[in-house]
Amino acid sequence: MLTPSQRRQLLEDHYTAWHHMTIAQALDAAADRFPDRPLVITDDRSYTYRDIQEWSRAIGAGLIANGVRAGDHVAMVLPNFPAFVAIKFAIARIGAVAVPINYSLQRQELSYILDQSNSVALIIVDQLRERDYLADMDAIAPGWMTAGGGCYLPQLRHVFVCFIGGAVREGATSVDQLAQMATRANRTELRRRESDANPNLCSDVVYTSGTTGLPKGVMLTHDMILRAAYSSAYTRAFEDGRRILFSLPMYHVFGYVECLIASLFAGGAIIPQVVFDPRNMIKAVERHRASELVCVPTMTLKLLDVARTRSFDHSSVLAVFNSGGASPPSLWQDVRTYLGASEVMTAYGMTETTASTTCTLPEGPDSLLLNTNGKIKLCGIAAAGAPGGSLAQYKAVSPASGGDLPFGQPGELMVRGIVVTSGYYKKPEETAAAFTPDGWLHTGDVGVLDNEGGLLLTGRIKETYRCGGEMVMPKEIEDLLNTHPLVEQALVVGIPDPKMGEIGCICVIPVGDTRPDPQELLDLCTARLARFKIPRHVIFMTAQDVPLTATGRPQKFRLADLAVQRLAVITAQAS
Repeated sequence: MLTPSQRRQLLEDHYTAWHHMTIAQALDAAADRFPDRPLVITDDRSYTYRDIQEWSRAIGAGLIANGVRAGDHVAMVLPNFPAFVAIKFAIARIGAVAVPINYSLQRQELSYILDQSNSVALIIVDQLRERDYLADMDAIAPGWMTAGGGCYLPQLRHVFVCFIGGAVREGATSVDQLAQMATRANRTELRRRESDANPNLCSDVVYTSGTTGLPKGVMLTHDMILRAAYSSAYTRAFEDGRRILFSLPMYHVFGYVECLIASLFAGGAIIPQVVFDPRNMIKAVERHRASELVCVPTMTLKLLDVARTRSFDHSSVLAVFNSGGASPPSLWQDVRTYLGASEVMTAYGMTETTASTTCTLPEGPDSLLLNTNGKIKLCGIAAAGAPGGSLAQYKAVSPASGGDLPFGQPGELMVRGIVVTSGYYKKPEETAAAFTPDGWLHTGDVGVLDNEGGLLLTGRIKETYRCGGEMVMPKEIEDLLNTHPLVEQALVVGIPDPKMGEIGCICVIPVGDTRPDPQELLDLCTARLARFKIPRHVIFMTAQDVPLTATGRPQKFRLADLAVQRLAVITAQAS
């Protein structure tokens, strides 16, 4: 195996200058180089670059046949099916804008995004894991099969269904039928749009996971996505033909940019999983010879649990990319020991920055894994024309005054750069509030920057709460409580209090069936923390009780609501 530096050199040898392209043009360029290589690998079959290229062209022509214009918004409610990939490139190919939607959203949330995004077409799965999405559409927009959104969603003209449940709903138009609607005239128009495409136009409106409230549509361009993806392939030093195994949803930038789009630059393949099942992931490593696993920490920990008890052939595994949350220090060596990865990486980014903007290097050092979320990613040619020669720049500011802070002092992280969104779709007030007049974006994250370019994420502004006027960072308390031997995970939220404004509540997931003594946890906080940081309440939960975003992060605002409800029940029972 070549070293990371040698692998980067191979990328540099081929990509000698940055070419402005659309996402579809990037696929076409890769298909010209690797027509018969697999791009999407499933247990049932593999789809080559040429397969996806031709499939996306058929779907694109079908969308044109149904009146979808350049600039129109096309919503997608699809899991990690091969069809997701083909449809995603098809939307880009015709100059439309993709609106990938979290398929776990409930009916009201789905209706909100369809309306707020001004989507003119929707491509939706019929069912998944006992969820009937067509019943949801019946409730949201009765008559959708012929009338689209009707008077309920007047801008929604067409709904196409990806049928996987067996029975086909009579009167509904399937994705297969959509791909068969192409005519010579449609294909001529498709070629015209492909040649006229503008990489600097919006390609995606990606809705935030909603850790703090209603989702906001983050606007991203073709060029931003490709720059971020190339930078990821370059920093992680993709070898030729890298195979990336993941269950992260491709409606989120982690699965979409870091996995699917990044793989194009090395003629690689993705092995997307529809649902996360650690045992099936281990089997997929063996069956499909995966070279990289991409996970969030909660997934990685569960993979390790399986790997400790089940020997498996991990000879193909070169790298594990574990990001999106806090990781215990022991995780990194466990990944090497039990998953067989010689290269382990973590990163930091957000939807608003297109993908990760910092990352550790596969060649180390380990001190970055233990003490940072990496440094600004290596960019190579993707930095062409970027201010400062990097895709993003960070600074830390005081949450109270907004003033710049020196290296080593924690503050709110601010970011600007060529991959930072221009704002939120149809939300001018939220956009104005998110940016400073000179173009810095408030990330809402608290972190520390060092003078060597390292970034350490320490918490979130929006997860903080004020107890007696003092700002409390929950992560500080959580890190302390997570050292207790009977605590699997501790999550701290602020809940309303008539005297203090807010007070802390510890939500504890115990190790096994043995619960730690609540007073013992409070005493631990009393011994180590300032008085205003000491939580007042302790409640116990299972991992399934904790509401999560699509990327496995706890939704603290929903968790706080759940804690209030639980405490109310406990109080009522006590009285």
